[in-house]
Amino acid sequence: MANKSPETARAAGLAICHDCHKLVPATGKHIPDNCPRCGAVVHLRKPDSINRVWALVLAALILSFPANLMPIMEVNVLGTTDASTIMDGIIYFFQEGSYGIGLVILTASILVPWFKIIGLILILLSIKFRWQSWMRHKALLFRIIEFIGRWSMLDIFVIALLQVLVHFGNLSSISATTAAPYFTGVVLCTMFAAITFDPRLLWDN
Repeated sequence: MANKSPETARAAGLAICHDCHKLVPATGKHIPDNCPRCGAVVHLRKPDSINRVWALVLAALILSFPANLMPIMEVNVLGTTDASTIMDGIIYFFQEGSYGIGLVILTASILVPWFKIIGLILILLSIKFRWQSWMRHKALLFRIIEFIGRWSMLDIFVIALLQVLVHFGNLSSISATTAAPYFTGVVLCTMFAAITFDPRLLWDN
């Protein structure tokens, strides 16, 4: 009876280039220093992936508190200034009956960042403690986190757009304020964490 074929490229003695995705032979611990196609450095796994992702996720977790608790936008109308947090904006739209806009802001600004942070922490803990259950679900969770990362800057784009469009001197103006850099930091940290993470580490154990 024929032997069962290896389940992974690593078991088959192959390594993949992370830049052009070419498979190259890797016998034992020896792998080529550079990809023969694009010249990029070849690794069986992304170097220090776990440590870097932990650092980025913890940074995002810390930054998320000032991002949500401090004012993110300042509106000036006839010399009267009103600063509002993300939650203030969501409550305002709900009170005005604009439930669609309120739900979009709630999802993009609060639910999605926390979903990404908690999801990445669960994946990292799963690798740390070698949790073998729900492996395909965790792999799917990471794909979702990686996919939605590109939409996470929605709030900052909206504020930047309003800052340019609503600028009428002393009559009316809108500007980003204290929480905006923290919120941007949360988004960037979670995006880089998803890029840095090597999902194959889920299956190595």
